[in-house]
Amino acid sequence: MNMQVSPSAIANSDIVSLSSTLLDRDDYLTGLLGKVSSNQTEGWLQEVRERAVSWVRHSVIPNTREEEWRFTDLSALRQVEFQVGVQYPVSGDDIPTLPEASSRLVFVNGVYAPELSGTRDLPSGVVVGNLAGLPDAYTEKVQQYLAQSEGMLEVFTALNTAGMRDVGVVWIPKNMVVETPIHLVFITAGESPIIAQPRCLVVGETGSQVSLVEEYTNRRGAESAEGVYFNNAVTEIFVGENAQVNHTRIQSDGAQGFHIGKTAVTQTRCSRYSCHGITLGGKLSRHNLEILQTGEQTETTLNGLTMIRDQQVGDTHSAIALNHPYGITRQLHKCIVANKAHGVFNGKVFVPKPAQLTDAGQLNRNLLLSPHARVDTKPQLEITADNVKCAHGATVSQLEDDEIFYLQSRGIDEDSARNLLIHAFAAEIINHIPVPSLRERLTQTANQF
Repeated sequence: MNMQVSPSAIANSDIVSLSSTLLDRDDYLTGLLGKVSSNQTEGWLQEVRERAVSWVRHSVIPNTREEEWRFTDLSALRQVEFQVGVQYPVSGDDIPTLPEASSRLVFVNGVYAPELSGTRDLPSGVVVGNLAGLPDAYTEKVQQYLAQSEGMLEVFTALNTAGMRDVGVVWIPKNMVVETPIHLVFITAGESPIIAQPRCLVVGETGSQVSLVEEYTNRRGAESAEGVYFNNAVTEIFVGENAQVNHTRIQSDGAQGFHIGKTAVTQTRCSRYSCHGITLGGKLSRHNLEILQTGEQTETTLNGLTMIRDQQVGDTHSAIALNHPYGITRQLHKCIVANKAHGVFNGKVFVPKPAQLTDAGQLNRNLLLSPHARVDTKPQLEITADNVKCAHGATVSQLEDDEIFYLQSRGIDEDSARNLLIHAFAAEIINHIPVPSLRERLTQTANQF
Protein backbone atom coordinates (compact mmCIF):
# COMPACT_ATOMS: atom_id res chain seq x y z
CA MET A 1 0.00 0.00 0.00
CA ASN A 2 1.34 3.44 -0.93
CA MET A 3 1.77 5.84 1.95
CA GLN A 4 0.80 9.45 1.29
CA VAL A 5 3.40 12.16 1.69
CA SER A 6 2.57 14.88 4.22
CA PRO A 7 3.99 18.40 3.93
CA SER A 8 4.23 18.71 7.70
CA ALA A 9 7.73 18.95 9.12
CA ILE A 10 6.52 17.15 12.25
CA ALA A 11 4.92 13.74 12.06
CA ASN A 12 1.39 13.28 13.43
CA SER A 13 2.54 11.07 16.29
CA ASP A 14 0.10 9.85 18.89
CA ILE A 15 0.24 12.42 21.68
CA VAL A 16 -0.88 9.90 24.27
CA SER A 17 2.20 7.79 23.63
CA LEU A 18 4.55 10.57 24.66
CA SER A 19 6.29 10.08 27.98
CA SER A 20 5.14 12.36 30.80
CA THR A 21 8.80 13.03 31.56
CA LEU A 22 8.94 15.17 28.41
CA LEU A 23 6.34 17.66 29.62
CA ASP A 24 7.21 21.38 29.74
CA ARG A 25 10.52 21.00 27.91
CA ASP A 26 10.73 24.71 27.07
CA ASP A 27 10.16 27.19 29.90
CA TYR A 28 9.53 30.12 27.56
CA LEU A 29 7.02 28.15 25.49
CA THR A 30 5.30 26.90 28.63
CA GLY A 31 5.00 30.49 29.83
CA LEU A 32 3.38 31.54 26.54
CA LEU A 33 1.04 28.57 26.72
CA GLY A 34 -0.06 29.50 30.24
CA LYS A 35 -1.00 32.98 29.05
CA VAL A 36 -2.90 32.07 25.89
CA SER A 37 -4.68 28.87 26.94
CA SER A 38 -8.24 29.15 28.23
CA ASN A 39 -10.93 26.93 29.70
CA GLN A 40 -13.81 29.30 29.02
CA THR A 41 -15.66 26.90 26.71
CA GLU A 42 -16.80 23.31 26.93
CA GLY A 43 -17.50 20.52 24.49
CA TRP A 44 -15.75 19.76 21.24
CA LEU A 45 -13.84 23.06 20.99
CA GLN A 46 -12.32 22.64 24.43
CA GLU A 47 -11.29 19.09 23.52
CA VAL A 48 -9.50 20.44 20.44
CA ARG A 49 -7.69 22.96 22.61
CA GLU A 50 -6.70 20.39 25.22
CA ARG A 51 -5.12 18.14 22.61
CA ALA A 52 -3.12 21.10 21.34
CA VAL A 53 -2.07 22.06 24.88
CA SER A 54 -0.78 18.53 25.43
CA TRP A 55 1.31 18.71 22.27
CA VAL A 56 2.76 22.14 23.03
CA ARG A 57 3.85 20.95 26.47
CA HIS A 58 5.95 18.29 24.74
CA SER A 59 7.45 20.75 22.24
CA VAL A 60 10.17 23.38 22.08
CA ILE A 61 10.55 26.58 20.11
CA PRO A 62 12.73 25.83 17.07
CA ASN A 63 16.33 27.00 16.86
CA THR A 64 18.90 27.35 14.11
CA ARG A 65 20.25 23.84 14.75
CA GLU A 66 17.10 22.50 13.12
CA GLU A 67 17.22 22.27 9.34
CA GLU A 68 13.81 23.90 8.83
CA TRP A 69 14.89 26.94 10.89
CA ARG A 70 18.57 27.06 9.96
CA PHE A 71 18.43 30.60 8.56
CA THR A 72 15.79 32.12 10.86
CA ASP A 73 16.88 32.86 14.42
CA LEU A 74 14.04 33.20 16.96
CA SER A 75 16.27 34.23 19.87
CA ALA A 76 14.99 37.84 19.66
CA LEU A 77 11.44 36.55 20.08
CA ARG A 78 12.40 34.65 23.22
CA GLN A 79 13.70 37.83 24.83
CA VAL A 80 10.25 39.46 24.90
CA GLU A 81 7.70 38.88 27.65
CA PHE A 82 4.39 38.94 25.80
CA GLN A 83 0.92 39.45 27.24
CA VAL A 84 -2.33 38.36 25.64
CA GLY A 85 -3.85 41.16 23.58
CA VAL A 86 -7.11 42.52 24.97
CA GLN A 87 -9.86 44.64 23.47
CA TYR A 88 -8.40 47.87 22.16
CA PRO A 89 -10.06 50.86 20.48
CA VAL A 90 -9.77 50.69 16.70
CA SER A 91 -11.57 52.96 14.27
CA GLY A 92 -12.46 52.66 10.62
CA ASP A 93 -9.46 54.83 9.74
CA ASP A 94 -7.16 52.08 11.02
CA ILE A 95 -8.53 49.52 8.57
CA PRO A 96 -7.18 49.04 5.04
CA THR A 97 -9.98 49.41 2.53
CA LEU A 98 -10.89 47.21 -0.40
CA PRO A 99 -13.70 48.81 -2.45
CA GLU A 100 -14.31 45.66 -4.49
CA ALA A 101 -15.01 43.49 -1.43
CA SER A 102 -18.58 42.36 -0.80
CA SER A 103 -17.83 41.45 2.81
CA ARG A 104 -15.28 42.45 5.41
CA LEU A 105 -14.43 40.62 8.61
CA VAL A 106 -12.26 42.57 11.05
CA PHE A 107 -10.50 40.95 13.99
CA VAL A 108 -8.63 42.97 16.62
CA ASN A 109 -6.00 40.97 18.51
CA GLY A 110 -7.61 37.83 17.12
CA VAL A 111 -11.14 38.68 18.34
CA TYR A 112 -14.04 39.51 16.02
CA ALA A 113 -15.03 43.20 15.86
CA PRO A 114 -18.62 43.25 14.53
CA GLU A 115 -18.85 47.05 14.61
CA LEU A 116 -16.03 47.23 12.03
CA SER A 117 -17.23 44.32 9.92
CA GLY A 118 -20.04 43.93 7.44
CA THR A 119 -21.47 41.78 4.68
CA ARG A 120 -23.42 42.76 1.61
CA ASP A 121 -24.50 41.28 -1.72
CA LEU A 122 -23.62 37.75 -0.69
CA PRO A 123 -25.44 34.87 -2.41
CA SER A 124 -27.95 33.02 -0.27
CA GLY A 125 -26.32 30.28 1.79
CA VAL A 126 -22.84 31.79 1.90
CA VAL A 127 -21.62 32.10 5.50
CA VAL A 128 -19.11 34.83 6.39
CA GLY A 129 -18.63 35.52 10.09
CA ASN A 130 -17.00 34.34 13.28
CA LEU A 131 -17.32 31.00 15.04
CA ALA A 132 -19.61 32.20 17.82
CA GLY A 133 -22.03 33.76 15.34
CA LEU A 134 -22.42 30.74 13.06
CA PRO A 135 -25.90 29.36 12.35
CA ASP A 136 -26.55 26.23 14.42
CA ALA A 137 -26.61 24.09 11.27
CA TYR A 138 -22.92 24.83 10.67
CA THR A 139 -21.58 24.05 14.13
CA GLU A 140 -21.32 20.32 13.44
CA LYS A 141 -19.91 20.95 9.97
CA VAL A 142 -17.13 23.13 11.33
CA GLN A 143 -16.07 20.36 13.72
CA GLN A 144 -15.12 18.24 10.71
CA TYR A 145 -12.63 20.87 9.45
CA LEU A 146 -11.32 23.08 12.24
CA ALA A 147 -7.80 21.98 13.30
CA GLN A 148 -8.06 18.93 11.01
CA SER A 149 -5.48 19.92 8.38
CA GLU A 150 -2.10 18.27 8.01
CA GLY A 151 0.61 20.03 9.98
CA MET A 152 -1.57 21.04 12.93
CA LEU A 153 1.03 19.65 15.34
CA GLU A 154 3.72 22.10 14.29
CA VAL A 155 4.58 23.97 17.48
CA PHE A 156 3.32 27.46 16.61
CA THR A 157 0.19 26.06 14.95
CA ALA A 158 -0.55 23.99 18.03
CA LEU A 159 0.03 27.06 20.22
CA ASN A 160 -2.56 28.93 18.15
CA THR A 161 -5.05 26.07 18.57
CA ALA A 162 -4.40 25.88 22.30
CA GLY A 163 -5.25 29.57 22.71
CA MET A 164 -7.97 29.82 20.06
CA ARG A 165 -10.21 32.70 21.17
CA ASP A 166 -12.15 33.25 17.95
CA VAL A 167 -12.23 32.01 14.36
CA GLY A 168 -13.11 33.76 11.13
CA VAL A 169 -15.24 31.39 9.05
CA VAL A 170 -15.92 31.57 5.30
CA TRP A 171 -18.17 28.79 4.02
CA ILE A 172 -19.14 28.59 0.34
CA PRO A 173 -21.91 26.04 -0.37
CA LYS A 174 -21.98 23.58 -3.25
CA ASN A 175 -21.88 25.12 -6.76
CA MET A 176 -22.04 28.66 -5.35
CA VAL A 177 -19.99 31.40 -7.05
CA VAL A 178 -19.11 34.52 -5.07
CA GLU A 179 -18.39 37.19 -7.65
CA THR A 180 -16.74 39.78 -5.38
CA PRO A 181 -13.78 39.33 -2.99
CA ILE A 182 -14.16 38.67 0.73
CA HIS A 183 -11.78 40.78 2.85
CA LEU A 184 -10.38 39.38 6.11
CA VAL A 185 -8.52 41.99 8.18
CA PHE A 186 -6.47 41.08 11.27
CA ILE A 187 -5.28 44.09 13.29
CA THR A 188 -2.89 43.96 16.22
CA ALA A 189 -3.20 46.84 18.69
CA GLY A 190 -2.02 47.39 22.27
CA GLU A 191 0.25 49.38 24.54
CA SER A 192 2.49 46.58 25.84
CA PRO A 193 4.19 43.68 24.04
CA ILE A 194 1.25 41.48 23.16
CA ILE A 195 0.63 38.18 21.45
CA ALA A 196 -2.33 37.82 19.08
CA GLN A 197 -3.40 34.54 17.51
CA PRO A 198 -5.65 35.12 14.50
CA ARG A 199 -7.45 32.06 13.17
CA CYS A 200 -9.36 31.52 9.94
CA LEU A 201 -11.25 28.60 8.37
CA VAL A 202 -12.27 28.58 4.70
CA VAL A 203 -14.35 25.79 3.17
CA GLY A 204 -15.26 25.78 -0.52
CA GLU A 205 -17.67 22.95 -1.23
CA THR A 206 -17.93 21.07 -4.54
CA GLY A 207 -18.08 23.34 -7.56
CA SER A 208 -17.86 26.59 -5.61
CA GLN A 209 -15.72 29.64 -6.38
CA VAL A 210 -14.48 32.41 -4.11
CA SER A 211 -11.78 35.09 -3.95
CA LEU A 212 -10.26 35.97 -0.57
CA VAL A 213 -7.97 38.76 0.60
CA GLU A 214 -6.37 38.03 3.98
CA GLU A 215 -4.54 41.02 5.45
CA TYR A 216 -2.41 41.48 8.58
CA THR A 217 -1.51 44.92 9.90
CA ASN A 218 -1.32 47.03 13.07
CA ARG A 219 -3.30 49.99 14.32
CA ARG A 220 -2.41 53.02 12.26
CA GLY A 221 -1.34 56.17 14.07
CA ALA A 222 -1.23 54.56 17.51
CA GLU A 223 1.57 55.24 19.95
CA SER A 224 2.39 51.56 19.77
CA ALA A 225 2.53 51.57 15.96
CA GLU A 226 6.22 50.72 16.07
CA GLY A 227 5.93 48.65 19.27
CA VAL A 228 6.80 45.01 19.76
CA TYR A 229 4.11 42.36 19.27
CA PHE A 230 3.75 38.80 18.06
CA ASN A 231 1.22 37.64 15.48
CA ASN A 232 0.86 33.86 15.46
CA ALA A 233 -1.65 33.26 12.66
CA VAL A 234 -3.22 30.08 11.23
CA THR A 235 -5.50 29.74 8.19
CA GLU A 236 -7.00 26.44 7.06
CA ILE A 237 -8.44 26.19 3.55
CA PHE A 238 -10.36 23.20 2.20
CA VAL A 239 -11.02 23.20 -1.55
CA GLY A 240 -13.74 20.76 -2.57
CA GLU A 241 -14.02 18.78 -5.79
CA ASN A 242 -13.97 21.04 -8.85
CA ALA A 243 -13.95 24.10 -6.56
CA GLN A 244 -11.77 27.17 -6.98
CA VAL A 245 -10.22 29.40 -4.30
CA ASN A 246 -8.20 32.48 -5.25
CA HIS A 247 -6.33 33.61 -2.14
CA THR A 248 -4.30 36.80 -1.62
CA ARG A 249 -2.36 37.13 1.64
CA ILE A 250 -0.85 40.49 2.65
CA GLN A 251 1.47 40.76 5.65
CA SER A 252 2.31 44.39 6.51
CA ASP A 253 2.94 44.28 10.26
CA GLY A 254 4.77 47.02 12.17
CA ALA A 255 8.53 47.43 12.04
CA GLN A 256 9.06 45.74 15.43
CA GLY A 257 6.44 43.04 15.01
CA PHE A 258 7.05 39.30 14.88
CA HIS A 259 4.83 37.34 12.50
CA ILE A 260 4.66 33.57 12.14
CA GLY A 261 1.87 32.37 9.87
CA LYS A 262 0.60 28.99 8.69
CA THR A 263 -1.58 28.48 5.63
CA ALA A 264 -2.68 24.84 5.37
CA VAL A 265 -4.53 23.97 2.16
CA THR A 266 -6.26 20.67 1.36
CA GLN A 267 -7.17 20.14 -2.30
CA THR A 268 -9.53 17.44 -3.47
CA ARG A 269 -10.07 16.09 -6.97
CA CYS A 270 -10.05 18.61 -9.86
CA SER A 271 -9.81 21.58 -7.51
CA ARG A 272 -7.92 24.80 -8.22
CA TYR A 273 -6.11 26.89 -5.65
CA SER A 274 -3.97 29.98 -6.15
CA CYS A 275 -2.13 31.99 -3.50
CA HIS A 276 -0.56 35.42 -3.94
CA GLY A 277 1.55 35.88 -0.81
CA ILE A 278 2.97 39.37 -0.16
CA THR A 279 5.41 40.00 2.70
CA LEU A 280 6.17 43.64 3.50
CA GLY A 281 6.34 44.23 7.25
CA GLY A 282 7.60 42.87 10.52
CA LYS A 283 10.97 42.71 12.18
CA LEU A 284 10.88 38.95 11.65
CA SER A 285 8.26 37.13 9.61
CA ARG A 286 7.77 33.60 8.44
CA HIS A 287 5.02 32.13 6.28
CA ASN A 288 4.62 28.35 6.23
CA LEU A 289 2.51 27.42 3.21
CA GLU A 290 1.52 23.74 3.03
CA ILE A 291 -0.52 22.17 0.23
CA LEU A 292 -1.87 18.63 0.47
CA GLN A 293 -3.35 16.99 -2.63
CA THR A 294 -6.02 14.39 -1.78
CA GLY A 295 -7.29 13.70 -5.30
CA GLU A 296 -6.11 13.70 -8.88
CA GLN A 297 -6.03 16.53 -11.45
CA THR A 298 -5.52 19.40 -9.03
CA GLU A 299 -4.07 22.75 -10.07
CA THR A 300 -1.98 24.82 -7.67
CA THR A 301 -0.48 28.25 -8.36
CA LEU A 302 1.74 29.93 -5.77
CA ASN A 303 2.98 33.46 -6.44
CA GLY A 304 4.99 35.22 -3.74
CA LEU A 305 6.69 38.58 -3.27
CA THR A 306 8.87 39.60 -0.34
CA MET A 307 10.02 43.24 -0.10
CA ILE A 308 12.15 43.90 2.99
CA ARG A 309 14.74 46.45 4.09
CA ASP A 310 16.76 47.69 7.08
CA GLN A 311 17.35 44.59 9.25
CA GLN A 312 14.12 42.75 8.50
CA VAL A 313 13.98 38.98 8.12
CA GLY A 314 11.43 37.59 5.66
CA ASP A 315 11.16 33.79 5.49
CA THR A 316 8.88 31.79 3.20
CA HIS A 317 8.68 28.01 3.55
CA SER A 318 6.38 26.11 1.22
CA ALA A 319 5.62 22.41 0.82
CA ILE A 320 3.44 20.85 -1.86
CA ALA A 321 2.58 17.18 -1.39
CA LEU A 322 1.29 15.61 -4.61
CA ASN A 323 -0.06 12.16 -3.83
CA HIS A 324 -2.21 11.59 -6.94
CA PRO A 325 -1.68 11.69 -10.73
CA TYR A 326 -2.19 14.56 -13.17
CA GLY A 327 -1.40 17.31 -10.69
CA ILE A 328 -0.19 20.67 -12.00
CA THR A 329 1.72 23.15 -9.83
CA ARG A 330 3.41 26.44 -10.66
CA GLN A 331 5.36 28.44 -8.10
CA LEU A 332 7.19 31.75 -8.56
CA HIS A 333 8.55 33.52 -5.51
CA LYS A 334 10.49 36.79 -5.67
CA CYS A 335 12.49 38.59 -3.00
CA ILE A 336 13.62 42.22 -3.08
CA VAL A 337 16.12 42.73 -0.28
CA ALA A 338 17.63 46.11 0.67
CA ASN A 339 20.03 47.46 3.32
CA LYS A 340 20.93 44.67 5.80
CA ALA A 341 17.73 42.67 5.40
CA HIS A 342 17.71 38.88 5.10
CA GLY A 343 15.40 36.94 2.79
CA VAL A 344 14.83 33.20 3.05
CA PHE A 345 13.05 30.85 0.66
CA ASN A 346 12.67 27.10 1.03
CA GLY A 347 10.22 25.42 -1.33
CA LYS A 348 9.60 21.70 -1.43
CA VAL A 349 7.61 19.67 -3.93
CA PHE A 350 7.00 16.01 -3.07
CA VAL A 351 6.16 13.70 -5.99
CA PRO A 352 5.86 10.11 -4.72
CA LYS A 353 5.28 7.12 -6.97
CA PRO A 354 1.45 7.37 -7.09
CA ALA A 355 1.70 10.93 -8.49
CA GLN A 356 2.41 9.91 -12.09
CA LEU A 357 2.07 12.47 -14.89
CA THR A 358 2.64 15.36 -12.50
CA ASP A 359 3.69 18.70 -14.02
CA ALA A 360 5.51 20.84 -11.45
CA GLY A 361 7.55 24.01 -11.86
CA GLN A 362 9.22 26.06 -9.13
CA LEU A 363 11.36 29.21 -9.43
CA ASN A 364 12.78 31.61 -6.87
CA ARG A 365 14.24 34.91 -8.13
CA ASN A 366 16.02 37.33 -5.80
CA LEU A 367 17.10 40.94 -6.22
CA LEU A 368 19.70 42.33 -3.79
CA LEU A 369 19.79 46.13 -3.57
CA SER A 370 22.73 46.40 -1.18
CA PRO A 371 26.08 44.66 -0.73
CA HIS A 372 24.97 43.93 2.85
CA ALA A 373 21.65 42.33 1.84
CA ARG A 374 21.44 38.56 2.12
CA VAL A 375 19.27 35.80 0.74
CA ASP A 376 19.27 32.07 1.41
CA THR A 377 17.35 30.05 -1.15
CA LYS A 378 16.70 26.32 -1.33
CA PRO A 379 14.20 25.05 -3.92
CA GLN A 380 13.68 21.30 -3.60
CA LEU A 381 12.11 18.51 -5.62
CA GLU A 382 11.72 15.06 -4.07
CA ILE A 383 10.59 12.70 -6.85
CA THR A 384 10.10 8.95 -6.86
CA ALA A 385 7.51 8.84 -9.67
CA ASP A 386 9.04 7.95 -13.04
CA ASN A 387 6.68 9.67 -15.50
CA VAL A 388 6.62 13.35 -14.54
CA LYS A 389 7.60 16.77 -15.82
CA CYS A 390 9.30 18.73 -13.03
CA ALA A 391 11.73 21.65 -12.91
CA HIS A 392 13.06 24.03 -10.31
CA GLY A 393 15.60 26.82 -10.04
CA ALA A 394 16.81 29.94 -8.26
CA THR A 395 18.58 33.15 -9.25
CA VAL A 396 20.25 35.88 -7.19
CA SER A 397 21.24 39.16 -8.82
CA GLN A 398 21.69 42.89 -8.38
CA LEU A 399 20.51 45.80 -10.49
CA GLU A 400 22.62 45.81 -13.65
CA ASP A 401 24.69 48.94 -14.26
CA ASP A 402 24.14 48.73 -18.00
CA GLU A 403 20.36 48.66 -17.52
CA ILE A 404 20.51 51.77 -15.34
CA PHE A 405 22.82 53.45 -17.87
CA TYR A 406 20.44 52.60 -20.72
CA LEU A 407 17.53 54.29 -18.93
CA GLN A 408 19.70 57.30 -18.05
CA SER A 409 20.62 57.63 -21.71
CA ARG A 410 16.89 58.03 -22.37
CA GLY A 411 16.66 61.02 -20.02
CA ILE A 412 15.73 59.22 -16.79
CA ASP A 413 17.69 60.13 -13.66
CA GLU A 414 19.49 57.40 -11.73
CA ASP A 415 17.02 57.11 -8.82
CA SER A 416 14.05 56.94 -11.17
CA ALA A 417 15.85 54.33 -13.26
CA ARG A 418 16.46 52.17 -10.19
CA ASN A 419 12.83 52.52 -9.09
CA LEU A 420 11.63 51.58 -12.56
CA LEU A 421 13.69 48.39 -12.58
CA ILE A 422 12.53 47.45 -9.07
CA HIS A 423 8.92 48.04 -10.09
CA ALA A 424 9.33 45.87 -13.18
CA PHE A 425 10.78 43.06 -11.05
CA ALA A 426 7.85 43.18 -8.61
CA ALA A 427 5.16 43.71 -11.24
CA GLU A 428 5.31 40.10 -12.47
CA ILE A 429 3.80 39.04 -9.13
CA ILE A 430 1.60 42.09 -8.43
CA ASN A 431 -0.10 41.94 -11.83
CA HIS A 432 -1.48 38.47 -11.07
CA ILE A 433 -3.48 39.74 -8.08
CA PRO A 434 -7.14 39.77 -9.20
CA VAL A 435 -8.22 42.85 -7.16
CA PRO A 436 -7.51 46.15 -9.00
CA SER A 437 -7.37 48.41 -5.91
CA LEU A 438 -4.95 46.04 -4.21
CA ARG A 439 -2.74 45.93 -7.30
CA GLU A 440 -2.64 49.72 -7.30
CA ARG A 441 -1.76 49.88 -3.61
CA LEU A 442 1.06 47.33 -3.95
CA THR A 443 2.36 49.05 -7.07
CA GLN A 444 2.70 52.29 -5.08
CA THR A 445 4.55 50.38 -2.37
CA ALA A 446 6.97 48.92 -4.91
CA ASN A 447 7.52 52.36 -6.47
CA GLN A 448 8.48 53.80 -3.08
CA PHE A 449 10.71 50.92 -2.03
